[in-house]
Amino acid sequence: QVRLVESGGGLVQAGESLTLSCIMSGYIFRIRDMGWYRQAPGAQREKIAHIVIGGNSMYINSVKGRFTISRDNANENKWYLHMTNLKPDDTGVYFCNRAFDPSGWGQGTQVTVSS
Repeated sequence: QVRLVESGGGLVQAGESLTLSCIMSGYIFRIRDMGWYRQAPGAQREKIAHIVIGGNSMYINSVKGRFTISRDNANENKWYLHMTNLKPDDTGVYFCNRAFDPSGWGQGTQVTVSS
């Protein structure tokens, strides 16, 4: 059974950095793509970035240059979202999932950025 577990969120001040972690388990195949999604207060969940191993990566304009996706070298089921220069608009619940046709969401991890 697919299981997605996000962690690493917290309360930070604007300008600070935070790294989120995601463990994607239960897949019967090797995961070669993943995405990070964000649900801001009162808004729908949106994809903010994705990566395809051996392929492209995508970041929405508002996080481009500040957020980076990486994969753990020792555990290919573990992924990270490195976030720098955080802004209050980055506040939300962050989820990880497949980059395309996501399903079976985890609980997410809350990121709150104070001004």
